[in-house]
Amino acid sequence: MVHVIASIQIKPGTRAKYLEILKSNVPAVKAENGCIDYQPAVDLESGLPPQRLEPDTIVILEKWSSLNALRVHLAAPHMATYREKVKDLVLGVTLKVLQNA
Repeated sequence: MVHVIASIQIKPGTRAKYLEILKSNVPAVKAENGCIDYQPAVDLESGLPPQRLEPDTIVILEKWSSLNALRVHLAAPHMATYREKVKDLVLGVTLKVLQNA
């Protein structure tokens, strides 16, 4: 299994619009072969001392059956459409691709 933590930094003030576009794409992603889980998440203010709140960062927590399934996902037509729709809202993206230890 492959775990992915995708962090998307968005322009300030665009969170609602970005999440609307992202959430409309989630069903297509979850229907992909090899997708185990695909869940957008945002910071929850917890009051825990080590937490650093980032209101303009959206995190997508993903699980894929294999690295190949992840690669196919990234090349899927609906992902190209999604990227086109959000391109003016996104400042940057980082990925952590992980395996079970």
